[in-house]
Amino acid sequence: MRITITLACSETGDRNYTTTKNKRNNPERIEKKKYSSRLKKYTIHREAR
Repeated sequence: MRITITLACSETGDRNYTTTKNKRNNPERIEKKKYSSRLKKYTIHREAR
């Protein structure tokens, strides 16, 4: 049930990170605060389709 997803920066649109999630427990898109190397600060990264 776990799938691999890509996290994209909400400000630049760069797809910097990949992670896994369980679709049964988290059917909605996830958001995490991660480091953006282009902006050199922490930004919100959302699940990209």
